[in-house]
Amino acid sequence: MANQKLKTNKTISKRVKISRGKNKTITVRKAGQDHFNAKQSGKTKRNKRGGTSVAKVNVRNIRRSI
Repeated sequence: MANQKLKTNKTISKRVKISRGKNKTITVRKAGQDHFNAKQSGKTKRNKRGGTSVAKVNVRNIRRSI
């Protein structure tokens, strides 16, 4: 019997974006953006915008689950 493919983990696939480039870096959204932002300084809010890359330790597990 042939090896079966793993199922896609939908929770991870919705939270993670993989770039199309040669390196295929994995980016995620920074934490703490949804609410309670009025008390934070403008610098903190600006730094939370955009994505951040995933640590190299976690890349293998994320690729497997996607």
